[in-house]
Formats: sequence, structure tokens, C-alpha cells
Amino acid sequence: MWDLYIVRHGIAVERGTPGIPDDERPLTDKGEKRMREVGDALAALDLPIDRIATSPLPRARRTAEILADRLKMAAGVEIAATLRAQSTARDIADWLALQPEAPLMIVGHNPALDELLSLLLLGDPTALPFEFKKGAVAALRRPSRPGERHALRWIAPPGLLRKLSD
Repeated sequence: MWDLYIVRHGIAVERGTPGIPDDERPLTDKGEKRMREVGDALAALDLPIDRIATSPLPRARRTAEILADRLKMAAGVEIAATLRAQSTARDIADWLALQPEAPLMIVGHNPALDELLSLLLLGDPTALPFEFKKGAVAALRRPSRPGERHALRWIAPPGLLRKLSD
């Protein structure tokens, strides 16, 4: 068994902002600051993360870069098209099944991440009435055998993580 960390991107420029297409929305200054604080909290927890894979969209990519910097990951981040905003939870779960057995952090978007958490824990993308806040993190223990479910280790909203970084 090994760990999977699921992160929703930080606060981004509002959808529908004139002159900024949805796929190009960056993090706001507040979003960048809060993700640095989340990253500091994760670093203090000394999580065993070998890789960070992210959606190619700017708001997720920048979130991943901030976390990689705060976690002092020399390898940086990997772009994974499967984590883009239009992917489904099943698309992401299928991609995860192909990943090497090493602690992995993924950064992506809702609603896919809400549904992914439900799918991995309960086998149904709509069974869990949960919504990841921007900047939230979930830690799961990945199963050692195919067909087994992931186990939830913890979920932390961004506000709690930011308090840990104080």
C-alpha cells in the first residue's frame, strides 16, 4: 500500500472574468499566498511524496509549483493531461491505476476531484456528499491489490492547514 494525496487548486480568478478564458484563469494573489501557507503546513507534516502530477491548466499548475517549492521537491511537477478540468473521476482513476507505486500528489479540479474521492473510497462517484474547497487536501492509502478500495487517512480543509503553518 502507498499514499495518494489529492489537492484541489487554490483560489483562481473568477470564471467569466473579461479577457481571461476559463482554461487560462490564474491563481489570485490571495490564492498564491494561501497555497504557500498550505504548502508550509504540508512540509511541516513531512509527508512522503515522491511526485506531484498536475492538470496543465494555469491555476492547477501554479498550485502544484508552489507546493513542490514548499515541499522542497527538486524534481518539480509533472503535467498530466488526465487531470485537466474536463476529465471524469473514472478517467483519473484509470490513470492512477497505471502509476508506479510511490507516494503521489495530484492537483486538479472539481467536480472531478469530489467524484474521484467518492469513487476511490466507495466505488461510486456520486455516493459521497462532499465538496473539496479550493486548496483542500485529502490523504488516502492506496490498496495493495486490484479491486480493493482506498482507505481515507485524513482530509484537511485549507483553513485548518493554514493554521498549522502559523
